[in-house]
Amino acid sequence: MTSSFQGFPKDFLRFYAELIENNNRDWFGQNKQRYKDVVVYPMCDFIEAMAPRLEAIAPMFIADPRPNGGSMFRIYRDVRFSRDPKPYKEHAACQFRHQAGRDAHAPGYYVHLALDGVRFGGGIYLPPAPILTKIRHAIDEKGAEWTTIKSDSDFQATFIEGIRGDGLKRAPKGFPIDHPQIEDLRRKTLFVMKPLANIQAITKPDFVDEVEDAFQKATPFMRFLTNAVELPF
Repeated sequence: MTSSFQGFPKDFLRFYAELIENNNRDWFGQNKQRYKDVVVYPMCDFIEAMAPRLEAIAPMFIADPRPNGGSMFRIYRDVRFSRDPKPYKEHAACQFRHQAGRDAHAPGYYVHLALDGVRFGGGIYLPPAPILTKIRHAIDEKGAEWTTIKSDSDFQATFIEGIRGDGLKRAPKGFPIDHPQIEDLRRKTLFVMKPLANIQAITKPDFVDEVEDAFQKATPFMRFLTNAVELPF
């Protein structure tokens, strides 16, 4: 499958190394065109390369290569309620959301690129209470299917940390503390991520193949979440 994506440029990694040392508006202003050249445009190429692959895996999920308003997250941090005054995110990321989802709380496949770790996979991030309740009831009612997804050998080999996400200290209302799925029922976010051992791999054209493979392995989990919130997969 041909595309214009040839891997992220080496200067992508240098840009973020320098940003970490100079996370201020003056430095970014002087490097804004460089940011577009080595981060934004290559990310757009990556998303465009993923689009037909994602359509084959999960046709209801959208890979939008537009630099603004598409699948790529903005670099600007919202510092209004943060103790950290740094104005810029020190990583690049994109999310391929379900076409019914207008925000980051819908199910989505995700790619995170940072000097301290590259990872990709999927899940749902802090869904509103009614959506989270639907997921919990699906896990409760379809416990055997949920266990089969989690115990699949390919799934476990790809997502070595299993299903993750911050959770409640106690059982959610309506569920016993000794429920066989209590660990996942307590979660407020559910996701799986494949860590990339060698960060330099993002500079190679076949990085897109690695992401595609992880997305395929995540698909039973993603299908379960999507169906649980009553959306078509």
